[in-house]
Amino acid sequence: MPHHTERLSEQLQHLAATFLQRESNRTSLITVTRCELSDNQKYATIFISVFPTDNEKMAEDFVKRKRTEFVAYVHDNSKIGRLPSVSFKIDLGEKNRQRLDELSQQETKK
Repeated sequence: MPHHTERLSEQLQHLAATFLQRESNRTSLITVTRCELSDNQKYATIFISVFPTDNEKMAEDFVKRKRTEFVAYVHDNSKIGRLPSVSFKIDLGEKNRQRLDELSQQETKK
């Protein structure tokens, strides 16, 4: 990944984490796990994990509602020239990793 793309991805990830921490009502913990940019840098997908997992749907709806405000926040708090189109998604890879950790701990206890 080119240095510029990596830097942009890290910056968006950090801004999203700061924004969500500030805007959430704290009924669930929303963590930004990573940010992926398309090859042409026109699209950014910000992946989140939610605890407790029962609140995933509510948290996903929340971040989708706040997308426009997040774009304004990025514009006001960064020097990113052309901002990619941003979307939020639940990080299924992180969920699977947590499930594997849980299963391995259960196996170790036996």
